[in-house]
Amino acid sequence: MPSWKFGYALRRFLVKRIFASCGDGVIVKQRAYFGDGRTLRVGHRAQIGGNSRIDHDVTIGNDVLMGPDVVMISGGHAFETPDLPINQQGSIERRPIVIGNDVWIGTRVIVMPGVEIGDGAVIGAGSIVTKNIPPYSVAIGAPAKVIRRRGQRDPA
Repeated sequence: MPSWKFGYALRRFLVKRIFASCGDGVIVKQRAYFGDGRTLRVGHRAQIGGNSRIDHDVTIGNDVLMGPDVVMISGGHAFETPDLPINQQGSIERRPIVIGNDVWIGTRVIVMPGVEIGDGAVIGAGSIVTKNIPPYSVAIGAPAKVIRRRGQRDPA
């Protein structure tokens, strides 16, 4: 067995015991970080990219492809009180992230708290997703904006 297949099998074995739910055929690439993983839900045949960081309360659908260095952040820090250091203001309430089925998330994409990415969407490399992305949309940029729908050649 090639070493990459052994690594996939070993990581799949481990995450099936860690994640809240984990589908069949899941691939977790090297150096992916997800804390204790107990609130992460991953569908069948999904791939978590190498060196990715997945926060709490994230749901990833079936057949999701994820490039390396993807970051999904479901929480953050409070900062509204200017006379109190930010590191003493605590955290804001977590907002779950939902990634639909058949989604492709490119290299170094950042997904912010509370975002839902619809089924069949494509998120271009380096994008920062701050708002929901409709199903079958292609979105790019910082912040990510829908430029067209999958299967459509003209801009949206």
